[in-house]
Amino acid sequence: MTYQLFYSPGACSLAAHIVLEEVSAPFELKRVDFAAGEQRGEAFRALNPKGRVPVLVIPGEPQTLTELSAILFYLARRHPDFGLVPIGEPLAEARVEEQLSWLTSWVHGVGFALIWRPERFTDEAGAREAMAARGKAIVETAFAAIEARLADDRTWSMGTRFSIVDPLLLVLFRWGNRIGLAMGERYPAWSRLAWRMVDRPAVTRVLEREGVSIEG
Repeated sequence: MTYQLFYSPGACSLAAHIVLEEVSAPFELKRVDFAAGEQRGEAFRALNPKGRVPVLVIPGEPQTLTELSAILFYLARRHPDFGLVPIGEPLAEARVEEQLSWLTSWVHGVGFALIWRPERFTDEAGAREAMAARGKAIVETAFAAIEARLADDRTWSMGTRFSIVDPLLLVLFRWGNRIGLAMGERYPAWSRLAWRMVDRPAVTRVLEREGVSIEG
């Protein structure tokens, strides 16, 4: 069974790419060129009318799977031997979902969207600068909460077990550097987790394949 992952280098699809590599699943990468507007093209819209990545094509399944958190949970549950979600532990699994929901819907879907895609929220060009500033404030508040959570020197975001939350935290760490937050200085506990991630062979391969680094 070979999956197809539609992605854009360094986008949130990076997390799905990492999980596919972690579970040793056979997959093909399909790059979507956002600079050329491929996400708005008819071919890609047929796969995901929302025009966003990631998109996962599952062999034998007529419909694609979209939304990062859904893809991460599907892969973790489809490949349970890798322990990326605590299957059979309802509260622990809900805690994973709690973190993913907040990170994808609020930190990514609102904070970073306001910084990079304010046109999603307003047609008034004059309001976009204020929206971007509000987005950065949301991100910084959320990042402080993430740092506080990690400050107990836990090995991974959910404790001692590597989970599907950690690849998304790596994506957000990288994005923090992209918007000039000097992540290594401001968030030392998170920085340790990020570099611990980079030390994982699967993560190293994915970063090299996409041609990105966590420093921006």
